Amino acid sequence: MAELTLVIGNKNYSSWSLRPWLLLKMLSIDFDEVRIALFTADSKAAISQHSPSGKVPVLKHGNVTVWDSLAICEYIAESHPKAWPQEVRARCVARSVSAEMHSGFPAVRQELPMNCRLQLDDYPLSEDVQNELQRLEAIWTDCRREFGAEGPFLFGRFSIADAMYAPMAIRCYSYAVDLGAEAAAYRDTLLALEPMREWMAAAEEEYSSIERNET
Repeated sequence: MAELTLVIGNKNYSSWSLRPWLLLKMLSIDFDEVRIALFTADSKAAISQHSPSGKVPVLKHGNVTVWDSLAICEYIAESHPKAWPQEVRARCVARSVSAEMHSGFPAVRQELPMNCRLQLDDYPLSEDVQNELQRLEAIWTDCRREFGAEGPFLFGRFSIADAMYAPMAIRCYSYAVDLGAEAAAYRDTLLALEPMREWMAAAEEEYSSIERNET
């Protein structure tokens, strides 16, 4: 049995759960997964058995319980320093764009919820969403150009920053968001990761294995 247990919600919908799950996978850290169906009559009680905030994800490590996606990623980074870029300036920028993702993009969250099973050819975008997507593209493009010389990710090799933006890659795919060439290439890099394909495949299977039975 793994020392770490990650409690997550439905893979189809839970963007916050994807972030630490993907980081653990990309760092090859062994962990047990507990998945709780969201949006059911029993969801709140089930989650409260693990989470003091009543929300997922939650990481459990011995007598340590960490909730909130970014806090979990920071906890992982304490024992795996390569989860952040090693160069000081790159690390500062990575932390800044991760925090921006954590607290920002409210219109995208509201109007383009993550749904891995969704694929639309043409979806109307509000002005607020378009403005936030322009900022998203600027982050992806600027980080890749300045810090991505050693690899395909925002800061070269995979880091917490990439885990934080992974749900945005899914949203851009699901809602057919038009991106410039560099941002589109980064989106495709994330979507092609083996753990991302694993997550998406599990999301496809959830309707019969979780949602149909528990909603």
